[in-house]
Amino acid sequence: MSSAKTVDLAAHPLTAWNGPLGLPDFTRISDADFGPVFDAAFAAHEAEIEAIAGNAAEPTIENTLAALELSGQALERVASIFWCKAGANTNEAIQKLEREISPKMSRHFSAISMNEKLFARIDALYAKRADLGLDAETLRVLEKSWKGFVRSGAKLDAEGKKRLAAINEELSSLGTGFGQNVLADERDWALFLDEGDLAGLPDFLKSAMAEAAAARGQEGRYAVTLSRSIYEPFTTFSERRDLREAAWRAFTSRGQNGGASDNTALVRDTLKLRAEKAKLLGYDSFAALKLDDTMAKTPKAVHDLLDPVWKKALEKAGEDQRELERLATEAGSNEPFAAWDWRFYQEKLRAEKFAFDEAELKPYLQLERIIAACFDVAGRLFGISFEEKTGIAGWHEDVRVFVVKNADGSERGLFLADYFARASKRSGAWMSSLQSGYRLGEGSTPIIYNIMNFAKPPKGEPALLSMDEARTLFHEFGHALHGMLTEVTWPSVSGTSVSRDFVELPSQLYEHWLTVPAVLEKHALHYRDGKAMPKALLDKMLAAQTFGAGFATVEFTASALVDMAYHARPDAPQEPLAFEAETLAGLDMPDTIAMRHRTPHFSHVFSGDGYSAGYYSYMWSEVLDADAFSAFEESGDPFNPELAARLRENIYSAGGSKDPEALYTAFRGKMPSPEAMMAKRGLV
Repeated sequence: MSSAKTVDLAAHPLTAWNGPLGLPDFTRISDADFGPVFDAAFAAHEAEIEAIAGNAAEPTIENTLAALELSGQALERVASIFWCKAGANTNEAIQKLEREISPKMSRHFSAISMNEKLFARIDALYAKRADLGLDAETLRVLEKSWKGFVRSGAKLDAEGKKRLAAINEELSSLGTGFGQNVLADERDWALFLDEGDLAGLPDFLKSAMAEAAAARGQEGRYAVTLSRSIYEPFTTFSERRDLREAAWRAFTSRGQNGGASDNTALVRDTLKLRAEKAKLLGYDSFAALKLDDTMAKTPKAVHDLLDPVWKKALEKAGEDQRELERLATEAGSNEPFAAWDWRFYQEKLRAEKFAFDEAELKPYLQLERIIAACFDVAGRLFGISFEEKTGIAGWHEDVRVFVVKNADGSERGLFLADYFARASKRSGAWMSSLQSGYRLGEGSTPIIYNIMNFAKPPKGEPALLSMDEARTLFHEFGHALHGMLTEVTWPSVSGTSVSRDFVELPSQLYEHWLTVPAVLEKHALHYRDGKAMPKALLDKMLAAQTFGAGFATVEFTASALVDMAYHARPDAPQEPLAFEAETLAGLDMPDTIAMRHRTPHFSHVFSGDGYSAGYYSYMWSEVLDADAFSAFEESGDPFNPELAARLRENIYSAGGSKDPEALYTAFRGKMPSPEAMMAKRGLV
């Protein structure tokens, strides 16, 4: 393998992006390239950091803060491609590299954050920040940079720095292993069925299961997989209780099957190291450390939000379960009502109460039309448009490329989308970037991507979505807009670089426009005859929007409360899965509902620490998004141009350039209370 010295970063396709539209040329990238290019990029970044830290001139914003922000661009480029592939199109070679690169990356950035000369220069600027005449964004970036150094151990003694670096490196390796184990369990499990096993399943699901079986070498059969796009409709519609139970048990036990892919020990070690890290940095708990730089600030504030919601959700779920048990008894079931019965009978209760089921909606929710709806709403709100470019290679043949244009026709950036599930892709849906947008230095235009896991239809057939999947598409596109519309100077506050409990506001808010009647009337067209969704069906769907609120809120809030319970204590539980069970028992969690993400596969929290002590943030942002959309409702126009302009300026374009409370208040005039969110969920 090539050494770092032989890699020309100015010419290599991983770091010199000479493909179409300024993208990487994926046709010239091989897995074997990553190792040597990473090594060269690490070395180049180290040299840049040493030059900044060792500069004999007095520290200034330009020679220290700006130089630091613009350093490491080759590393950013190779890393952005690598982590994209690791999540969306992995293989054994990439996974092996991931296990090597993760600790290297941790060591690299620990060394930067603990570089005494570099911190001394940042500290000097911070000490005289009030006298530098800085604009508000630059002042915020300086303050965030200084706090970031301190929270990363810059003020620890030599022994403390050494220990913190070791903890960070080990946590990085544990997170990588956790994610790979979940992927292995999802990839390796499938329940193969024959025609006689499909009672109750709608055609769209049969098609998706046939495609999944064929992809696994079982042509002519049908596969239940652990992709939500198959698992959830299967447990909703299958009349075979034994098969629903088998699928439910497999889904909820991901990461807890013994053997090489079991995550139990990784969770225990992760929690232990996080508690030690918090103590080392002077915090009472890991939650206190993570919440220090959020809107919530403290575990108490999180509980002040979650506890009343939990109480309401339990009451609602209890009422719903009694109704579901009635339906099960009427259907002749003599078995105790169980978790694998909930979706099945909830769908029957929906049909009873609202005279329609989810399967009726699916023919009107074509993937292509929902993509068009996402673009249409963005155009009406923000004046941007999307032009697809074909024949451009991505990290997989399914990747699609769109040029994003401003209202005047000028190019704003690129949007890439990868919609279908496959064995090489981790589950879930997410937004990320190959390149963020900012004005500092020579500037940079955003290259944003969305990843989904929709079931791929047979060739020649349209992909049909559930309402939940359509919302997911809008949700992730809302994140994408946050990245594409960014209008900031500094890279570190670009796009989604905001506090964890603010980052979900643009995404969750965008979901609201999916169910605006004018949007559905235009885009919810039957895939066979192109006719719009009948008004009667649309009305029933809108009337049923809060149906099932008890179940949905319990499964989500249970995950958020367990996450907080793990991380708000000063130490770590010796047996995390026993602690999970004890916590749920203390919450009176119904045994007929599972956490949305149980501990052994809770990737938000344990595959890296992005949402650790932060899963609550979806609901925190939901308080904001419910209140924000009510501003449009109160105006009588879901596309009110004045509100849309304020929304763009203060939420979608502002990134982390200001305090999130200031940004929200600039848009709405006030901070919200949780009542609008509770009403939106149907809990009041």
